[in-house]
Amino acid sequence: MIRLIGYFFGVGVALALVAAAGVAIYLGAVAKDLPDYEVLARYEPPVTTRVHASDGALMGEFARERRLYLPIQAVPDRVKAAFLSAEDKNFYTHPGIDAMSLVRAVVTNVQNVGSGRRPVGASTITQQVAKNFLLDSSVTYDRKVREMILSFRIEQAYSKDRILELYLNEIFFGLGAYGIAGAALTYFDKSVNELTVAEVAYLAALPKGPSNYHPFRHTDRAIERRNWVIDQMVANGYVEPDEAEKQKALPLGVTPRRGGTYLFAGEYFTEEVRRAIIARYGEDALYEGGLSVRTTLDPDMQVKARRALQHGLLKYDTLRGYRGPVTTIELGSDWGVPLGEVERLTDVPEWRLAVVLEASGEGLQVGLQPGRQASGELVEERETAVVSKQNMNWALRHTVDGRRLKADSPAEVLKTGDVVFVEKVETAGEDAEAGWQLRQVPEVSGGMVAMDPHTGRVLAMVGGFSYSQSEFNRATQAFRQPGSSFKPIVYAAALDNGYTPASVVLDAPVSIRVGNQVWEPKNYGGGSAGPSTLRAGIERSRNLMTVRLANDMGMNLVAEYAERFGVYDKMLPVLAMSLGSGETTVMRMVSAYSIMANGGKHIVPSLIDRIQDRYGKTVFKHDQRGCEGCNAAAWEGQSEPELVDNAEQVLDPMTAYQITSMMEGVVQRGTATTIAELGRPIAGKTGTTNEEKDAWFVGYTPDLVVGLYMGYDRPTPMGKGSTGGGLAAPIFKEFMAEVLKDTRPVDFRVPEGMKMVAVDRQSGMRAAEGAGGAIMEAFKPGTGPADSYWVIGMDDFEAVERARELSPQASEAISSGGGGLY
Repeated sequence: MIRLIGYFFGVGVALALVAAAGVAIYLGAVAKDLPDYEVLARYEPPVTTRVHASDGALMGEFARERRLYLPIQAVPDRVKAAFLSAEDKNFYTHPGIDAMSLVRAVVTNVQNVGSGRRPVGASTITQQVAKNFLLDSSVTYDRKVREMILSFRIEQAYSKDRILELYLNEIFFGLGAYGIAGAALTYFDKSVNELTVAEVAYLAALPKGPSNYHPFRHTDRAIERRNWVIDQMVANGYVEPDEAEKQKALPLGVTPRRGGTYLFAGEYFTEEVRRAIIARYGEDALYEGGLSVRTTLDPDMQVKARRALQHGLLKYDTLRGYRGPVTTIELGSDWGVPLGEVERLTDVPEWRLAVVLEASGEGLQVGLQPGRQASGELVEERETAVVSKQNMNWALRHTVDGRRLKADSPAEVLKTGDVVFVEKVETAGEDAEAGWQLRQVPEVSGGMVAMDPHTGRVLAMVGGFSYSQSEFNRATQAFRQPGSSFKPIVYAAALDNGYTPASVVLDAPVSIRVGNQVWEPKNYGGGSAGPSTLRAGIERSRNLMTVRLANDMGMNLVAEYAERFGVYDKMLPVLAMSLGSGETTVMRMVSAYSIMANGGKHIVPSLIDRIQDRYGKTVFKHDQRGCEGCNAAAWEGQSEPELVDNAEQVLDPMTAYQITSMMEGVVQRGTATTIAELGRPIAGKTGTTNEEKDAWFVGYTPDLVVGLYMGYDRPTPMGKGSTGGGLAAPIFKEFMAEVLKDTRPVDFRVPEGMKMVAVDRQSGMRAAEGAGGAIMEAFKPGTGPADSYWVIGMDDFEAVERARELSPQASEAISSGGGGLY
């Protein structure tokens, strides 16, 4: 008997050794090509790039995987407790594999043989890290064994906290969210520190199968799973039973966070920043790099710029009547359903889409587009409103088949089923009473930029009426003719090369032969004023004077200054270009005027102040000024450090002041006198192109430059009288009135060494003491008013005779002869 037992024991040992050898060979083969788990030490997951305004407000997020990396030290204990209870309660005690859970899984899988059910894996958090980072998701025993081997190795190489950190930042939660920080924002619009027990329990339930526990499609199932996690937290001693019951009674409370941009009115700016980052670093850096971008945007100024431009566009558009409804729908039994499918303007929240339910002579009864719940479903409530005839009076002038008609009743303009835009008006205005007003998206558009002239920081930028309607950014992408707003570049070139504000140029008809054709430019409105000073020429925006001035100094010089100012990359040196017939952008024009506003220093416009990588290291900074002594270890009686402005001087500071002073005259006496009502030192220039296709105004105070244009996207005449002074200047005025409202007026800085001399406004010569019609003019050292009268461009007999007719003083001066250029 003993011998038989020994025999069986020997056979058993031999079989065990053979089995052990087989297992060893199998494990060796499986482990032969295992991935290198040391890559976990260099783990850099795709992280969301976040864009912030200058005050820190979040503007937008960009990511392929919506994730914010959160170090384990920043993860609240409540969050850890929920995930450990849901996934691996023995995480901090097992060596990578939970033996008891594994045995239970084996038994369960044996029992389920032939049932078709998916095998139970009993994976620990460490095993999930091994699978998610190093292996695939195939359901095979080989993959499971490889996962276990890697788990042992990972446990030996890394701390438990590091493993849990990797897990919490990598897992997918559904709705495009990765990692616990991203999930908290996506599902509840909260940081992880703000999550309740019920909320963290729901998030802990999601990794098991996000689609199975979708908050809206499978609400009951999601609540059941969440409550199970809460029960596990109670069983593991993390939550008190009374608190657990309260939390289980709560609804899911999911409020999905919308993607894209978050700052009101900042859509065009955010998109421009997105393009700038891609151009600088590439798409992967934007969507995976976890950059922190601090932009130059001033949110308050941005809202004011948007409002001013929209008001100007709407004012012009409504004067041209109504063009018809957005679309037409079948009302059916519930008009809210088809109306809810019509796309609204998400960035114009003041406007609501509405469907006409009844049209009569007194006005319209409309149904307002219903809102949507967090799930995306339409709300059940239906709202109606009334648009009185008075509040749509402008629309009685309407267009039908290209013909403009005048209606007597709102019922002649709109019919039942027509979808329109309406806006709530709380207080009655000049043309409307309190209630709902009819609105339409203007066909005309435009772009606007506000910039700090000393740094190039773009403080506000509006690319059109609505980003939802058109993503085309007219402030940076639309190349338009600047018209007369280009003239200050011509005059600045002249002032920088020997001319003075008191130099006199002939304003009279001129013919220029170009090949076999004759070009005869004209002043806006026709007519001419005879010999006039440069100041008068720019104040009244005289085309004929500008052409003669450009011809006198040479278009090559004008082209050089236009390129130096950044208006054009390469300007064709032909005389027509002196009147702004080339094409450029609002951003370029504002940058050019900034040079005149800041004393002649070159600036680089920037939308971005600073970019930091995922570790907080600054990788880009716009401000390149040096600061010697800023990093002194201690104060030892030395002087305070000073920022050294290393910007290139591209225009004489005195010239910059002279052209600024002349453009102040544009506001005080010239084509933009409406702006003088602000009572502020403001310089600027209007611009109107041929056939009134574009209307411009670019102007500035000592510390803010603002430029804008209005025009149709496909350049089309806007109508006689649609000038920069009539259309663009009022928009500038409205914006500046808001921005400057609570600030004190600041005068333009006069460079040291300039002398102020009283000159005759007509002749440009020194004015006698007490003489009328005099103006104080700025002159550079060594220059001054002419001692004798000389007119640039008077090179033929007819011109001289014309000058005599237009100016008695010119006749006297011509008779006395002599002259010179000052």
